[in-house]
Amino acid sequence: MADKPVRADKATAVAELTEHFRGSAATVLTEYRGLTVAQLKELRRALGRETRYAVAKNTLAKRAASDAGISGLDPLFTGPTALAFVSGDPVEAAKGLRDFAKTHPLLVIKGGVFEGRTLSADEVRRLADLESREVLLAKLAGAMKANLSKAAATFQAPLTQMARLGAALQDKRGGGASEDAPADTPAEA
Repeated sequence: MADKPVRADKATAVAELTEHFRGSAATVLTEYRGLTVAQLKELRRALGRETRYAVAKNTLAKRAASDAGISGLDPLFTGPTALAFVSGDPVEAAKGLRDFAKTHPLLVIKGGVFEGRTLSADEVRRLADLESREVLLAKLAGAMKANLSKAAATFQAPLTQMARLGAALQDKRGGGASEDAPADTPAEA
């Protein structure tokens, strides 16, 4: 009879993990062996509100990943495993994990999943090297603004040339003094 409450707890844990897998933009698997509770708290704060960092049993996490339709993570479920479920910007979360791992080498990034695709540890590091979504959007907006300015100048150039041509024709037909000619010399020689 003691097995039933334990199994119910496991089923609840698997269901919760499955929901986190399904609701996350990305999930990163890490090994936390040797980190203190205070360091794990520090890591959770560094990852921000949009990332949930949870320690999970490998067997339960494997089952939850499978239930969520994610494959290819099984080899990563070895040793003590913690999962970073990212609901916000995956680049920011990857940067947070990478930076924390630099100062705390006991944190090991094993790999993860992003948009349904399994990532190796190196791919997670490359994801961390990308610029954030906001920076990329700002660069895109700047490039679009520059292109619009070029287009406006291109469309305005023929009008400006026509205005100059019209002014030159008017000066030629008027037979008057040229703007460049001194006022005291006659226009016609």
